[in-house]
Amino acid sequence: MPQITERELAATIDHAILKPDLTRTDVNAQLDIAREWGVFSVCVRPSDIPHAVAYLSGSPVAVGTVIGFPHGTTSTAAKVAEVRQAVADGATELDMVVNIGWLRSGFDDDVVDDIRRVVEAADGLITKVILETSLLDAEQITRGSGLVEAGGAAFVKTSTGFAGGGATVADVRLMRSSVSDAVQVKASGGVRGLATALEMIEAGATRLGTSATATILGELRAVAAGADAAGDVDASSY
Repeated sequence: MPQITERELAATIDHAILKPDLTRTDVNAQLDIAREWGVFSVCVRPSDIPHAVAYLSGSPVAVGTVIGFPHGTTSTAAKVAEVRQAVADGATELDMVVNIGWLRSGFDDDVVDDIRRVVEAADGLITKVILETSLLDAEQITRGSGLVEAGGAAFVKTSTGFAGGGATVADVRLMRSSVSDAVQVKASGGVRGLATALEMIEAGATRLGTSATATILGELRAVAAGADAAGDVDASSY
């Protein structure tokens, strides 16, 4: 296991609050989890941004959202409009879905333009681009990662979690090897336990998208407490 503290691991997590059936009560419960565990950010549905910003006021937890979610097939103009509204509502990070059909068709210039215009509308805020790796082959993942960098985004991200597949260690490694150090990798989809989270980080991910925050960090806390109680190692080494 890589050595990591609870605070360090929490700082990699974007706590996902994106399921379409969540009620306001459900959303508030998830916002409470994010605040309790001290994660880096929440990633909420666009309509929930103003509420999340107000609810988390005074907390260090940032509020992010999704653009063109979950299919990526909305027009570039619609994505840009979403970005502007999200920023006006208080979002500080944006996770956009690439136009998957364009990427699979080899319409590279269109993909780059789509990304670049979203990045420009974000006006300096961190933009992450979701490739939906479960729908792509290795060549498309490699090429798509390069197009993300060409479009000026800060992160390339594996998955929405809504396409029947999620992050894999192999995909994270491939994405990491396909971009320069200027671009980071976010693993999202299927990251539901400590072992998987640590595998993704070891493979090169610097951010994790998950709704299983309490499980992941709770497991780390239990491991650290058990090791400390046994006198084997200092809990802070985990």
